[in-house]
Amino acid sequence: MSNPKLIEFRNVSFRYGDEQPWVLKNCSFEIYEQEWVAIIGHNGSGKSTIAKLMNGLLFPQEGEIYVAGKKVQEETIWDIRKDVGMVFQNPDNQFVGTTVQDDVAFGMENRGFPREEMLARLDDVLQAVRMEDYRLTEPHRLSGGQKQRVAIASVLAVSPKVLILDEATAMLDPRGRKDIMRTIVNLRANKDVTLLTITHDLQEIVQADRVIVMNEGQVWEESSPRALFSKQDALRGIGLDVPFIASLAKALKQYDIPVTKEPLNHEELLEDLWILHSKT
Repeated sequence: MSNPKLIEFRNVSFRYGDEQPWVLKNCSFEIYEQEWVAIIGHNGSGKSTIAKLMNGLLFPQEGEIYVAGKKVQEETIWDIRKDVGMVFQNPDNQFVGTTVQDDVAFGMENRGFPREEMLARLDDVLQAVRMEDYRLTEPHRLSGGQKQRVAIASVLAVSPKVLILDEATAMLDPRGRKDIMRTIVNLRANKDVTLLTITHDLQEIVQADRVIVMNEGQVWEESSPRALFSKQDALRGIGLDVPFIASLAKALKQYDIPVTKEPLNHEELLEDLWILHSKT
């Protein structure tokens, strides 16, 4: 990877108490600037603990974590939190303002941003998440997907180096999940930020640059989404559902229909089948 290293876990182990089992066991990986990395795993695999360790909400019992060259520890925690922004499952837990614009402005006010800069950033981030028409709306009047987009805008406004979305679509209906994924893709294209999405849904990893698969507190696999979908039986073996398109492509191959690659979406599969049809 040619981009500078942004986050590094070095042999990190963590548990929630001396008598508790290890949630993470000797976990090591790196994340680079401008990457979109998806961390996936079944419930209890350690993926959400990783997010809290990156942000200094937790500290490891063993190993070291570095963010932008700084070791995550008590002395650096506030600097780390300027670099690492987090959006959680339930956006209601992150609202503090009476309107959308008040909520997005809250973090900037706390950090002493000049008013002119605050107004410019407010316009910019609300436009980035397509919520500019709701700036005077009370948060409780928004849908779940809209609330989550405002939560993303509130974090983006203070310019973190990495934006972590920890199961950010878990409480949303299919339309809301699709809306958030479209927002993430847009941010990836237009914002200077590293993205880390944590999920158990393999449908949400197809556009990531790289995937880290967690299983029983350890890094089970690191690969591209396409390479990962070739390991369907192994993924099911650790409790992860494979997207329908990947399963369909595998079934077609079993019937001697030579799909040439692991399709990430239905457009790729249709293109592959069309090319095959044109040759016959």
